[in-house]
Amino acid sequence: RRTLIAGSAFHATSPVAALSPMFYVDVEAQADARVELPSEHEERAAYVVSGSIEIDGERFDAGQMVAFAPDAAAYLTVRDAARVMLFGGAPLGDVHVFWNFVSRSQPRIEKAKADWRAGRFVSVPGETEFIPLPDDAAPVSKGSPTS
Repeated sequence: RRTLIAGSAFHATSPVAALSPMFYVDVEAQADARVELPSEHEERAAYVVSGSIEIDGERFDAGQMVAFAPDAAAYLTVRDAARVMLFGGAPLGDVHVFWNFVSRSQPRIEKAKADWRAGRFVSVPGETEFIPLPDDAAPVSKGSPTS
């Protein structure tokens, strides 16, 4: 059984809106089934939810994820009845990361830092502690204390 959750794969398109070319498929299969990943997407991966699979002679069990090389044939063989999530899509391109902020735009990262400092993020219900940005933290004293 294959269920397309989002994106396009296997000559079908999900009604779920996607902002870039991608696919997300839930697969349930019995032992010895061969599952091929969509070839129209450059980046592809599989996450084993339950059971086990084999790829090129290597076994992967529940909780493991496998990323496939771009432009390579991508398929797996189910060893024990398994549930596997298949996903991927177009490459993201350059991505900037700072602390908990991820964006394709460095100016957007800088705006997020300013918004965090100014308290413009929605707070977590019941949480009162403010955690400063790593570059805003007070310097940590190194060395031994003096008396």
